[in-house]
Amino acid sequence: MTTTTTSIAEDLGRWAARLDPSAEDLALARRSLLDTVAATLAARDHPLRPVVAGLPDSARWSALGHVLDFDDLHLESTAHISVVCVPTALACRGGARAYLAGAGVMARLGTALGWGHYARGWHATCTSGAAGAAVTAGVALGLDGTQLAHAIALAVPASGGVQRAFGTPAKSLQVGFAAEAGVRAARLVAAGATADLRAVEQWLALVGGDPTALDLGGAAVPGGLAIKLFPCCYAMQRPIAAARELLAGGLTPAGVARLVVRTPEATLHPLIHHRPQTGLEGKFSLEYAVAATLLDGYPGFTSFSDDAVRRPEAQDLLRRVTVETTPDGEGLLTGTLALTAIGTDGAHRTATVDLPPGSPLRPPTDGQLAEKAAACGCDLRELTWAAAAELLAEHYPASGPAGVS
Repeated sequence: MTTTTTSIAEDLGRWAARLDPSAEDLALARRSLLDTVAATLAARDHPLRPVVAGLPDSARWSALGHVLDFDDLHLESTAHISVVCVPTALACRGGARAYLAGAGVMARLGTALGWGHYARGWHATCTSGAAGAAVTAGVALGLDGTQLAHAIALAVPASGGVQRAFGTPAKSLQVGFAAEAGVRAARLVAAGATADLRAVEQWLALVGGDPTALDLGGAAVPGGLAIKLFPCCYAMQRPIAAARELLAGGLTPAGVARLVVRTPEATLHPLIHHRPQTGLEGKFSLEYAVAATLLDGYPGFTSFSDDAVRRPEAQDLLRRVTVETTPDGEGLLTGTLALTAIGTDGAHRTATVDLPPGSPLRPPTDGQLAEKAAACGCDLRELTWAAAAELLAEHYPASGPAGVS
């Protein structure tokens, strides 16, 4: 469905202002709140914490929520929606409706940007995230549909981010910048600022988007969200699941001579580090995903420390991984991934995975969500939006003039 009024910004602003969440929408918002806050609190000892101490709440909380790469993903837009929209809602003292409005705009713009945008190297979380944050903040601040449209347009100058940042602190920082830009845009509009609403059309064309793909129907967040069960890039969830299947079948690292991953080429796009040396690089390495899983069973936070990545046994094993690609499909879950372990005895064992656990069509169980929260060191089952804002403010308070949000 294409736009029906004079500009994309007006359509999105009107949709966000009129949003009346369904029970299913509110359930998604609830899960997103718990999942995002858990991933954010898990970073309380991360080296990035003092680095972002002077940033505004939205930027600080978004960056810390993303640095462990344990936050959810919207597959159709290839964007980490909740780590932008949950912290923004909390920073502006908004709730589920503010989150869903911003998440819905972010999902729709990200989908209109399409796989080609991501494949060219853009970080879709940032390019769609500034507008999503503007709407989240705007709804929390009580802006009407026209004002939300202006906030979206004012966020355009900050709508950028690149994948070359993957494997460095810049990846999570640029997500924080998107959240901060959205809050700034909404507050400027609340103070009386306006913009040329057609800026959104021009921006969408410049970054390769397709306005005809903008659909205002369906659930608040079309397609739902994928929940990560392993703290690394979503493109690594399938190979990890396949390696765990081989382990369950009796495979041991000592018995492996070679490992072959066969997967569509598109699924490897963000996995740019083939010989990682740091924990952050390891989160974007297919080879390390397989090696760490075979060595650790469950590749959790400790698997993605610098020391863990540099383990001689990990470096040795990841060098035994070869990748064969097929040209079919688009998206991180296109096709099927097959992992074949060739043993020192010549035996072949293969595991195939279409959908990893936690994907929208294979949602996490309550037990898996509880295990994830426990791994993050928290139990948030009774958390409200207001209490979540207080919790993050307590753990990650503002520091210095730049921290005033």
